[in-house]
Amino acid sequence: MIYLDSSGALAYRLAEDRYPTNALWDQPIVSSRLFECEVWNRINTRGLADSHGDLVRSLIGRIAMIEMVPPVLKRALELFPAPVRTLDALHLAAIEFHPLPRCKCTASVPLLTDDSQIGANLQVCADEENRAD
Repeated sequence: MIYLDSSGALAYRLAEDRYPTNALWDQPIVSSRLFECEVWNRINTRGLADSHGDLVRSLIGRIAMIEMVPPVLKRALELFPAPVRTLDALHLAAIEFHPLPRCKCTASVPLLTDDSQIGANLQVCADEENRAD
Protein backbone atom coordinates (compact mmCIF):
# COMPACT_ATOMS: atom_id res chain seq x y z
CA MET A 1 0.00 0.00 0.00
CA ILE A 2 1.18 3.51 -0.77
CA TYR A 3 -0.11 6.96 0.19
CA LEU A 4 -0.46 9.10 -2.92
CA ASP A 5 -0.69 12.88 -2.86
CA SER A 6 -1.83 15.01 -5.76
CA SER A 7 1.65 16.14 -6.80
CA GLY A 8 2.70 12.56 -7.54
CA ALA A 9 -0.52 11.71 -9.36
CA LEU A 10 -0.55 14.88 -11.44
CA ALA A 11 3.07 14.42 -12.48
CA TYR A 12 2.11 11.03 -13.90
CA ARG A 13 -1.19 12.05 -15.48
CA LEU A 14 0.19 15.24 -17.02
CA ALA A 15 3.35 13.54 -18.36
CA GLU A 16 5.78 15.73 -16.46
CA ASP A 17 9.50 14.97 -16.39
CA ARG A 18 9.39 13.33 -12.96
CA TYR A 19 6.68 10.77 -12.37
CA PRO A 20 6.19 7.39 -10.71
CA THR A 21 6.82 4.11 -12.51
CA ASN A 22 3.93 2.13 -13.93
CA ALA A 23 4.51 -0.50 -11.22
CA LEU A 24 3.12 1.93 -8.64
CA TRP A 25 -0.37 1.54 -10.03
CA ASP A 26 -0.31 -2.23 -9.43
CA GLN A 27 -0.41 -1.84 -5.64
CA PRO A 28 -3.19 -0.63 -3.34
CA ILE A 29 -3.29 3.16 -3.08
CA VAL A 30 -4.69 5.29 -0.28
CA SER A 31 -5.04 9.05 0.02
CA SER A 32 -6.91 11.78 1.80
CA ARG A 33 -10.23 13.01 0.44
CA LEU A 34 -8.29 16.25 -0.02
CA PHE A 35 -6.51 14.51 -2.91
CA GLU A 36 -9.71 14.52 -4.97
CA CYS A 37 -10.21 18.24 -4.46
CA GLU A 38 -6.58 19.07 -5.27
CA VAL A 39 -6.51 16.97 -8.44
CA TRP A 40 -9.80 18.33 -9.81
CA ASN A 41 -8.73 21.87 -8.95
CA ARG A 42 -5.51 21.52 -10.99
CA ILE A 43 -7.26 19.75 -13.88
CA ASN A 44 -10.02 22.38 -14.05
CA THR A 45 -7.58 25.29 -13.66
CA ARG A 46 -5.58 24.00 -16.63
CA GLY A 47 -8.75 23.50 -18.69
CA LEU A 48 -8.16 19.75 -18.95
CA ALA A 49 -11.48 18.40 -17.66
CA ASP A 50 -12.62 17.27 -21.13
CA SER A 51 -9.33 15.66 -22.13
CA HIS A 52 -8.34 14.20 -18.74
CA GLY A 53 -11.66 13.82 -16.89
CA ASP A 54 -12.05 10.09 -17.53
CA LEU A 55 -8.48 9.41 -16.41
CA VAL A 56 -9.01 11.42 -13.22
CA ARG A 57 -12.30 9.67 -12.43
CA SER A 58 -10.63 6.29 -13.02
CA LEU A 59 -7.70 7.16 -10.75
CA ILE A 60 -9.90 8.52 -7.97
CA GLY A 61 -12.15 5.47 -8.24
CA ARG A 62 -9.31 3.10 -7.35
CA ILE A 63 -7.96 5.02 -4.36
CA ALA A 64 -9.10 4.16 -0.83
CA MET A 65 -9.96 7.58 0.57
CA ILE A 66 -9.28 8.65 4.15
CA GLU A 67 -12.08 11.02 5.07
CA MET A 68 -11.46 14.36 6.71
CA VAL A 69 -13.12 13.30 9.97
CA PRO A 70 -12.63 15.18 13.26
CA PRO A 71 -9.64 13.10 14.51
CA VAL A 72 -7.74 13.71 11.25
CA LEU A 73 -8.54 17.43 11.34
CA LYS A 74 -7.53 17.62 15.00
CA ARG A 75 -4.17 15.99 14.26
CA ALA A 76 -3.55 18.47 11.44
CA LEU A 77 -3.73 21.28 14.03
CA GLU A 78 -0.85 19.81 16.03
CA LEU A 79 2.87 20.37 15.58
CA PHE A 80 4.83 18.38 12.98
CA PRO A 81 8.60 17.75 13.11
CA ALA A 82 9.27 20.32 10.37
CA PRO A 83 7.25 23.35 9.21
CA VAL A 84 4.32 22.52 6.93
CA ARG A 85 1.72 24.32 4.89
CA THR A 86 -1.95 23.80 5.75
CA LEU A 87 -2.76 21.27 3.04
CA ASP A 88 0.44 19.34 3.79
CA ALA A 89 -0.62 19.16 7.44
CA LEU A 90 -3.91 17.62 6.35
CA HIS A 91 -2.12 15.01 4.22
CA LEU A 92 0.35 14.16 7.01
CA ALA A 93 -2.51 13.82 9.48
CA ALA A 94 -4.41 11.55 7.08
CA ILE A 95 -1.34 9.32 6.68
CA GLU A 96 -1.45 8.66 10.42
CA PHE A 97 -5.00 7.35 10.07
CA HIS A 98 -4.48 4.92 7.21
CA PRO A 99 -5.68 1.38 7.97
CA LEU A 100 -2.33 -0.46 8.13
CA PRO A 101 0.01 -0.64 11.13
CA ARG A 102 2.46 2.24 11.22
CA CYS A 103 4.86 4.06 13.43
CA LYS A 104 3.67 7.00 15.46
CA CYS A 105 5.17 9.58 13.14
CA THR A 106 4.03 8.11 9.78
CA ALA A 107 7.59 7.41 8.60
CA SER A 108 6.80 3.77 7.85
CA VAL A 109 4.05 4.66 5.38
CA PRO A 110 5.21 4.49 1.77
CA LEU A 111 4.45 7.90 0.28
CA LEU A 112 4.47 9.12 -3.29
CA THR A 113 4.81 12.87 -3.40
CA ASP A 114 6.66 15.53 -5.31
CA ASP A 115 6.29 17.86 -2.31
CA SER A 116 9.55 18.48 -0.47
CA GLN A 117 7.88 19.69 2.76
CA ILE A 118 5.91 16.48 3.23
CA GLY A 119 9.03 14.44 2.49
CA ALA A 120 11.10 16.52 4.90
CA ASN A 121 8.63 15.87 7.73
CA LEU A 122 8.70 12.15 7.18
CA GLN A 123 12.52 12.14 7.06
CA VAL A 124 12.86 14.14 10.30
CA CYS A 125 10.38 11.83 11.97
CA ALA A 126 12.17 8.68 10.75
CA ASP A 127 15.49 10.07 11.97
CA GLU A 128 14.01 10.77 15.41
CA GLU A 129 12.59 7.24 15.63
CA ASN A 130 15.92 5.70 14.62
CA ARG A 131 17.73 7.65 17.36
CA ALA A 132 15.16 6.47 19.90
CA ASP A 133 15.72 2.77 19.01
